[in-house]
Amino acid sequence: MLINEIFYSLQGEGVHMGKASIFIRLSRCNLRCSFCDTEFDTGTEMTLEELRDAIAPYPGRRIIWTGGEPTLQLTAETVAYFKALGYHQSIETNGTRRPPEGLDYITCSPKKEAMTLLHRNFPNGVGEFRFPVGSSADLPPAVSELPPAGAYLLSPIFVGETQGEADSAAIELCVQHILEHPEWQLSLQMHKLIHIP
Repeated sequence: MLINEIFYSLQGEGVHMGKASIFIRLSRCNLRCSFCDTEFDTGTEMTLEELRDAIAPYPGRRIIWTGGEPTLQLTAETVAYFKALGYHQSIETNGTRRPPEGLDYITCSPKKEAMTLLHRNFPNGVGEFRFPVGSSADLPPAVSELPPAGAYLLSPIFVGETQGEADSAAIELCVQHILEHPEWQLSLQMHKLIHIP
């Protein structure tokens, strides 16, 4: 697998915010979102055993497969390998591809390219939908148009040179939408706010 980065930190957004997690950021993505904070063209090739050894020192037992788009590399065999080692595994995906079997939790942050694919790619639903919202971005569709999820979240896009500045217009847009559609929740990005690496 081509690995962009491995780090141990707190989950910075969504339903599991604040939980100690091992982030395995995979290289490669099939989209090029302007607000993405990942350089995903390069990385280090690692075998499953090398990856196992790299994360072994961390006391946490939660892996978050992220990227780029992790479904380009993550397989059911890889998920089964780390499940056998006792890891809880989540994925953060853009929704354009079906995730491998065996994952414990799916976070889908769908982009426009994925909207017509969601029911096909997630026939059993997801743990959470997390829609990024900018001050000029489209708001998400109605919950009734999406596959089932444990939570429906709006996440204001951060801006600035390092994408670490809160966009007050995006936050206001999210708040107003949630007030009008209370089935949605706000998901601020804790790692952006307090600079968790």
